[in-house]
Amino acid sequence: MSKSLVLFALLLCLSVTSFSQQTATHTNALVDYNKAVELYNNNQFLAAQSLFAKVKGNTSEITIEGDCAYYIANCAVRLNQQDADQLMEEFVEEYPTSIKRNDAYINVANYYFENGKYSYARKWYDKVDEASLPRSEREKFYFNNGYAYFKNKRYEEAKKYFNRVNTSETYGSQAKYYLGFIAYEGDNYTEANTLFEEVKGDERYNEGLSYYQADMNFKLGKFQKAIDLGKEQFDTSSPMEKSELSKIIGESYFNLGQYAEAIPYLREYKGKRGRWNNTDYYQLGYAYYKQGDYQSAIGEFNKIIDGNDAVAQNAYYHLAESYLELDQKQQALNAFKNASEMDFSAEIQEDAYLNYAKLSYEIGNSYQSTPQILLGFMETYPKNPNNDALKDLLIDSYITSKNYKGAMELLENNKNFENKLAYQKVAFYRGVELYSQGNYSEAIAMFNKSLKEPRDTTFTARATYWKAESGFQLNNFEEALIGYKQFMQLPSASQTPEWENSTYNLAYNEFKLKKYPEAITHFKGYLENTTSNGARVKDAYVRLGDSYFVTSQYWPAMENYNKALELGTPDKDYASFQKAISYGFVDRTPQKIEGLQDFVNQFTNSIYRDDALYELGNTYLGQEQTAEALRTYDKLISQMPKSSYVAKTLMKKALVFDNSGKSNEALNIFKRVARDFPSTPEALQAVTSAKLIYIDQGRVNEYAKWIQGLDYVQVEDAELDDATYKAAEQPYLENNTGQAITRFENYLQQFPNGQHALQAHFYLGQLYFTEVNKTKAIPHFEFVVSKERNEFTEQALARISEVYLGQKDYNNALTYLARLETEADFPQNIIFAQTNSMKASYELQQYAQAVTYAEKVLKNEKIDNTIKSDAQIIIARSAIKTGDEDKAKTAYAEVSKIATGALAAEALYYDAYFKNKAQQYEASNVSVQALAKDYSGYKEFGAKGLVLMAKNFYALGDAYQATYILESVIQNFTDYPEIVNEAKAELSLIKNTEAKTNASVETDKN
Repeated sequence: MSKSLVLFALLLCLSVTSFSQQTATHTNALVDYNKAVELYNNNQFLAAQSLFAKVKGNTSEITIEGDCAYYIANCAVRLNQQDADQLMEEFVEEYPTSIKRNDAYINVANYYFENGKYSYARKWYDKVDEASLPRSEREKFYFNNGYAYFKNKRYEEAKKYFNRVNTSETYGSQAKYYLGFIAYEGDNYTEANTLFEEVKGDERYNEGLSYYQADMNFKLGKFQKAIDLGKEQFDTSSPMEKSELSKIIGESYFNLGQYAEAIPYLREYKGKRGRWNNTDYYQLGYAYYKQGDYQSAIGEFNKIIDGNDAVAQNAYYHLAESYLELDQKQQALNAFKNASEMDFSAEIQEDAYLNYAKLSYEIGNSYQSTPQILLGFMETYPKNPNNDALKDLLIDSYITSKNYKGAMELLENNKNFENKLAYQKVAFYRGVELYSQGNYSEAIAMFNKSLKEPRDTTFTARATYWKAESGFQLNNFEEALIGYKQFMQLPSASQTPEWENSTYNLAYNEFKLKKYPEAITHFKGYLENTTSNGARVKDAYVRLGDSYFVTSQYWPAMENYNKALELGTPDKDYASFQKAISYGFVDRTPQKIEGLQDFVNQFTNSIYRDDALYELGNTYLGQEQTAEALRTYDKLISQMPKSSYVAKTLMKKALVFDNSGKSNEALNIFKRVARDFPSTPEALQAVTSAKLIYIDQGRVNEYAKWIQGLDYVQVEDAELDDATYKAAEQPYLENNTGQAITRFENYLQQFPNGQHALQAHFYLGQLYFTEVNKTKAIPHFEFVVSKERNEFTEQALARISEVYLGQKDYNNALTYLARLETEADFPQNIIFAQTNSMKASYELQQYAQAVTYAEKVLKNEKIDNTIKSDAQIIIARSAIKTGDEDKAKTAYAEVSKIATGALAAEALYYDAYFKNKAQQYEASNVSVQALAKDYSGYKEFGAKGLVLMAKNFYALGDAYQATYILESVIQNFTDYPEIVNEAKAELSLIKNTEAKTNASVETDKN
């Protein structure tokens, strides 16, 4: 064999061997590939993916490699592997000529579609080459594309694809259903209805179609058709669909005016996500309202919170009418006010405003004064036919609202509406209000305004009387006298409530003017014409006795003191003392002594006890019963060492000793008086008397030595001292204030310890007290009260206390008030000390001490109602501050019996407060309504009462009333930030709770 043949044979052998090897490898790859495909088709994606990866790594065939990459990516998609999309993208990029490229897109898209991942599906459907798809797959592609767009609410794109298959045998019904739904969502109900009718026979859509068609007919205003369609599927619907159908059927009946039929369906509705909105509550409430079931109507209407649209305005108006039907006027007032503040319906707004004005007149209003509301309505609606009637209400509202200050401002500042009669009445009532507050000068000014409009003779008479009363309180007795007499001469006076006590007041005023004969006449006239046995009658007998006493008619004086004692006068100690004294003036000395002895034994704590002892000692002395006199004097000195009579009593004893030859005993007493009561008239007299004894005993040197120790006695300057003092006293007596001040200051500068220093300091204090700068009075009164008890001590204590109280220096005030309480002889000063100690202690937050003083005040039978209410209010407020609400409740109940004005408003508020605490919510609201009706002028308590009322209403299940009232407080009472903050907190709490069931409620985002 030739070499060439051998070489050919060798090459042929090698070629066959190599081909055989390649064939075997290819065969093995195909086996694995086919096995992987089988695993893929059996949904064993993980095993298939692993085998495809192995094949891909071992094959050199580009086709098999590309197919493997395709399947690996498909498996990743189906296994939800994170790199699935990346693998598919790599397949497309690396094998651009693969015939599986389009299949990859469509398969992945279909896979995501079938698993409900429509956004993922959309991404891959967009990559598909529609032209390369076989006809058999195009309809599915179109439908799936449309449905994916539909699920993403991209309805315009969805319509494009659904329209391509709306005639398809396979997808046509589905496409029409979804096209109908798209038309329904776009409010194209005619098209939607047509499409739904075409698929109505398809059982797959019957249930949904029934709801949509019912809803569409409802929205097209075909209410009966909506009812019929809704009822067809009602019983077989799911709970969610039944809720929606209930709303459609119920609202359709509502729109047809068939409210009885609407109610059960409207009630069946469950709301969106379990929550209703304001319209839902309104429809059910209005249906109840039209059926006359007002309580149920209220139960729905009052759930409408934060409403600010036509539905809310209508609801609030009918809510108000429902309240009126059930005689719940306060609730109706709030609802009418709310409706009147909305302008969605002008007719409702005007009528609501009218009803709000009428109710404000009837029951009162805490938000603003009733006159302002009535005037506001008339100005807003000048052509309203009810305005003439409202003008009559306006006149009365000035009185019934008791907001006299606001009414006066309104009448004086509103030139478009003048009513002289109303002005006269309101000015009068405002004057009485100011009088009750102790503002007597302002009260007189107001009574003068009333008298300038003498329209009603009764009110003219009453204003005349109260003007006189105010003058009396200001100690303008001459002016008061004229006023009382004018009143009693007016024809209408006898028809007024003031007439009964006018003669008594006239008599008392004459008594103050020391016109005792006239006082006697009028006190007698009063007692002869009254049938009362009250405090005023008892006092009239005492003052009649005093009038007779002062005019030396002692027997009649004693008769009247006896009558007062028989009636149980609270001044029984005073009457008894005066009666005993009177016996002395009719030469019945034994009876006088007996009377004074009885007094001393009976009235051990009387402020007149020292007077009685001093007078008894003097009487004994006058009867030459010296031993009894001295025993009586000693009793006064030992038992009442702070009495103003001690210095006088010591002088009496000293004179007894001196006259009986016991000069040394007398001298010791004179020296004691000079030492213990410096600068007093008694001390100066004691020095003079002691001087005589020293001279008589020839001990002049001792006198001179002794006198040097008395800094208020300067013998060499005595005449100059006396002359300088008298030069100052003279202008003081003549009311020449400026000159008196200058001369008294000059006197004290020359004689700081002069014999008249005490008087000079007191008079200077009095002069400065009456000036604007009362502070200058303090050092002068302090000088007086720093000395031993003297004739000026009591008044100086009262004055200095008053100055410190005016400066709100309560600590210093309490120091002097404590002394005044124990050292005063006059009952009015004791009452002054106790009442102001009570108030000062309260201001210093010394609540226990304040209560102690208040209880002392209340034990005094002679105090008037104003002081009683002050004491009770201190007890009540102190109890509130210390958390003793039981005690506060009792005290406020007592206040309410006698208080007027602001204190009465405060007591009424706390009455409501304690009833709220006791969960007596309706009773609490009654008290708040009374507060609004009778005390609307006291805004702070009005606002506090409204917050309380809101809490009451919410506890009673009326969320609307609660929220509206709180919102009104926040809007109308910005002057009271603490109350507004409380209202805001309560409102936030309520809204957050109500938002859980009412989707229309806006909660506090903070």
